[in-house]
Amino acid sequence: MRTSTFVAVVVAVGLGPSTAHAEPRREAIVAGLLEQAKKDDPRFAGFSAERGASLYRTTHQGKDGPTSCATCHGGSPQGNGQTRLGKAIDPMAVSKNPARYTDAVNVEKWFKRNCTEVLGRACTAAEKGDFIAFMSGQ
Repeated sequence: MRTSTFVAVVVAVGLGPSTAHAEPRREAIVAGLLEQAKKDDPRFAGFSAERGASLYRTTHQGKDGPTSCATCHGGSPQGNGQTRLGKAIDPMAVSKNPARYTDAVNVEKWFKRNCTEVLGRACTAAEKGDFIAFMSGQ
C-alpha cells in the first residue's frame, strides 16, 4: 500500500495521524536491533518470524515459574490478553494494533519487563527482532 493511501485509510478509520508514521518508526527500531544482533554475533543472518512465534508460544521457566507470552497475551496475538491481575492487554499483532513497536522507549520497557518475567532473563536483540517480525506478520 502506498504511503498516501495508507494515511488516507488510517485517518478514515479514525486511528489518527499518529499511526500514519508507525511503519518507519517500527523499521527504525528493527534496524537498531539488527545492528545490535550483528554486533552480538557477526554470523547473524536476519530475523525470523518463525523463531518469534516459537518464543511467543513456548513455555519457559520464568521468574515465577513456567509461563509463556501466550499466558497473558492469549493464544492468538490478534486477540486481547489479560494480566495475572485481570488488567486488559490490547492485541500484540500489528494488524490489530498498528501503533505496536513504534516507540523505542516503550518497546524497550516492555521487553525488559516481560523477558525478565517470562524467560527469567533479558531478551537478546535477535529475540526482540524475531518477536517483532512475528508480530508484524500477524
